[in-house]
Amino acid sequence: MSQQEPFSQVGVVGAGFMGSGIAESTARAGVPVVLYEPEDAPLQRSRERIETSLERAVAGGKLDADEAAQLVSRIAWTTDLDALDGSDLVVEAIVEDPTVKGKVFRTLDERMAPDALLASNTSSIPIAQLASWTEHRERVLGLHFFSPVPVMKLVEIVVALDTADAAVARAEAFAAAIGKTPIRTKDRSGFIVNMLLVPYLMAAVRMYEDGFASREDIDQGMKLGAGHPMGPLTLCDFIGLDVLYAVCDSLYEEFKRPEYAPPPLLKRMVVSGHHGRKTGRGFYEYAPARVSAPA
Repeated sequence: MSQQEPFSQVGVVGAGFMGSGIAESTARAGVPVVLYEPEDAPLQRSRERIETSLERAVAGGKLDADEAAQLVSRIAWTTDLDALDGSDLVVEAIVEDPTVKGKVFRTLDERMAPDALLASNTSSIPIAQLASWTEHRERVLGLHFFSPVPVMKLVEIVVALDTADAAVARAEAFAAAIGKTPIRTKDRSGFIVNMLLVPYLMAAVRMYEDGFASREDIDQGMKLGAGHPMGPLTLCDFIGLDVLYAVCDSLYEEFKRPEYAPPPLLKRMVVSGHHGRKTGRGFYEYAPARVSAPA
């Protein structure tokens, strides 16, 4: 596929919250999507998640019922890895574990066509580390989406040491085709957004941990004093405390700066299973009806 040609099929590996959002956004742009998981249960949760999202879009007048039905018809949920064959781009969106991701990239590199792009939605793992599992490193890059993917317009294009210019251009074309705004970043832990955001969030966690102010006042301070749409502790819950902890670990490992180190309270919450909105409890508690299935 040349740089100018449209994407005829996109594969997504991982049907969690982010993978489902990537699939929905891609299908909404008219591109067929194959969403892969080795087990049926995550695929069923993904289908339900996307259908719920589309019901909200229809109720809000953003889609009509026919458009929603057509969108769903463009997504294939599958446990068959062979179904990814023929994809022009495969986006990996699984657990933030470099070894697990690396094995996926090795498998994809062995089976996908030579000109297919391989991208990771990682928020912190070096793309060069994932590319090292492949024989064709020039086609590996990062496509870091933001949550919730159907709503958030930004995509970070992460350019690794061996990523080809043509691959970057095609990735930017894909982002634009699905209605996102791409920005380029070098392959450093945290990329652009998390490198700036994480110190702010961790400062709020430390402030709360030290008893300096209540969670409500910390959040209200930044909402009403800085014009933020949500306070930092609410945002932590929204992102997922387990995800944030992994990002903090990666940033601290790379830069060894104290502002990136995860506070002790964050670790205790993560190991206790209090991961934020998706588990029903983080810095705040959430009603069961608002809890998404774990990613």
